[in-house]
Amino acid sequence: MINLESLVEQARNCGASDLHLEPDRPLTLRIDGRLSARGGALPCEALIDALRAIVHGNEWKHFVDRRSLDFATTLAGIRCRINAFHTIHGIGIAIRLLRRGVPSFEELNLHPSIAALAREQHGLIVISGPTGSGKSTTLAALVREIDKGEPRHVITLEHPVEYVHGSSRSLIRQRDVGRDTPSFQQGLMDAMREDPDVILVGELRDPETMRLTLDAAETGHLVLTTVHSQSTAEALSRIASAFPHDIQSLVCTQLADCLVAVVAQTLRYQEEEEIRVPECEILRASTPVRSMVRKADFFRLETVLQTGAVDGQWTRERYRRWLDERTGFHRAPNRGAHDETIFPRNPVRFDVEDDSEGHAPPRHPASQASEPDAPDDVIVIDPPAGTLSDILEELE
Repeated sequence: MINLESLVEQARNCGASDLHLEPDRPLTLRIDGRLSARGGALPCEALIDALRAIVHGNEWKHFVDRRSLDFATTLAGIRCRINAFHTIHGIGIAIRLLRRGVPSFEELNLHPSIAALAREQHGLIVISGPTGSGKSTTLAALVREIDKGEPRHVITLEHPVEYVHGSSRSLIRQRDVGRDTPSFQQGLMDAMREDPDVILVGELRDPETMRLTLDAAETGHLVLTTVHSQSTAEALSRIASAFPHDIQSLVCTQLADCLVAVVAQTLRYQEEEEIRVPECEILRASTPVRSMVRKADFFRLETVLQTGAVDGQWTRERYRRWLDERTGFHRAPNRGAHDETIFPRNPVRFDVEDDSEGHAPPRHPASQASEPDAPDDVIVIDPPAGTLSDILEELE
């Protein structure tokens, strides 16, 4: 059988950010942004049993009906965001390992100017970046920073809830979309009647959610949210372009009036420290920025970033120089070396006991035995059996 708790715990000890499980394939870790296959092939039936052990009641019915499920849970004391889905090989599982507890800005190695955004009283703060760049973690750090200040009522809408916040001075209420509220839209309409000071919207996914988010930011609340984009200008452009063309000018005006800041981040590997740290572009809503956003001149924002250091603007180049000059980076706890004894590489098995005669063996065992070991951090994809004619005939 497969012990997910043991896999998650030891993946964390390896310094992995993600763990991927797929039938008839070795388990795969993402370490410092790179994939690394470890252990022997995973039986499909064992993956189903492992997933069934942590998914209960209506959630399992949802998974059966929708063929996918996105949720968060705690395994071996580690908060995990899990996506389970059907593939042509069976059930696949992607597990994102979150940090223990809610991280601080110091622990994330972020610039203090981002932490200062938590002192804003109203308006819109957008954290942008590609998938896996740490947007949700930065949002969590902002909520933690808010909690350290004056008492405020914070409502979060997330799918799923990744970091569970305690309340030190503020009242923090977290709602899981799909479980505690049917949608981001309904959650936002509810939040406006719940006397919030701060609203966190996990992700801007559709025009209606964007409209309600802008309305909340414009009516005196501090709103934190995320957008998938590579730069600050692209983040604002994506929000505006999500609306019909005939109302985009009104949206740009509303966006300009309520904007506080946009932070675009990626993760950069620091070779000397052997850790990944956020590398950011920070756009503050100065008067020139508001004017350009109001006119939808998003392409001109790069000039403001280059020339607006005195207004708190940070280009990636300027931020990179700050990282290069910095000393004393914080290292995440329980991050070990990439220990081969914890997750040995192919073909040695780890934590998978195949005691059922019905489990299929790994594919093409003969060819695997005759091939040399794959180099580190490379996943070997087995070639299809038979000649090209055989394959074409099978497809027909």
